[in-house]
Amino acid sequence: MDISFDKAESRKQLATIAIEQEESVCVLHPNQIIAFQADSAKRVDSFMKLPGMYRKKRFVQSTIHGPARFMLGLPEGFYLSAVPIELDDDLLYEFKHVLFYKVGITFRTHVQTVRNAMITRDFIRMKFQGPGTLGLLTSGPLHEIELHPEKPLYVDTACLVAYPQKANIRLCVYGNTLASQNMNYHWEMTGTGRVLLQPSKPDRALNEEMQQGGFIRRVLREVIPFGGIFIK
Repeated sequence: MDISFDKAESRKQLATIAIEQEESVCVLHPNQIIAFQADSAKRVDSFMKLPGMYRKKRFVQSTIHGPARFMLGLPEGFYLSAVPIELDDDLLYEFKHVLFYKVGITFRTHVQTVRNAMITRDFIRMKFQGPGTLGLLTSGPLHEIELHPEKPLYVDTACLVAYPQKANIRLCVYGNTLASQNMNYHWEMTGTGRVLLQPSKPDRALNEEMQQGGFIRRVLREVIPFGGIFIK
């Protein structure tokens, strides 16, 4: 499988995927296929299994069989990254970020604790094992940070895409009292391995500020303890 991005498109919103004979790719967002070059029978759509329907909020997926060539396009603000998956890969992903994967990759579910699931609103993480390639859909270009066994890394829960299964994690806030009262929940993470992050996230407060509206709400969010969480 060969994946190439438009050289003029630094934001990686357009990718061309070429697959050879005996290769197949499963696309979980078929509407993002904007061009297709192959025998029409090479595209086979099917209904997702119920867990996939629930997590992806859609019903149909597409499997492209090679030889074939197709293009995936993304709307403004979304980015596509191709992540190599090794046989012993131990990263846990949020399934909602998965745009496509090479058929042959195996995956299984990892159930989060009730506390973590309530904060992230996702009871299940997915562990993929290759070899193969995983296509991730993120808000902002994907970034990678190495964990340290002792020095904690604090990551906004809304920006965490994947983390090592054996990482030590706990939900927290950090900083002084005012800082901890005005931030989203974060993961405190230590261990070894890499963490995948999306640097952008919806920010209603920033949008209101840029539009010069919602002044009272902004003041209340700053003054009331945990106001940034409860006042939207």
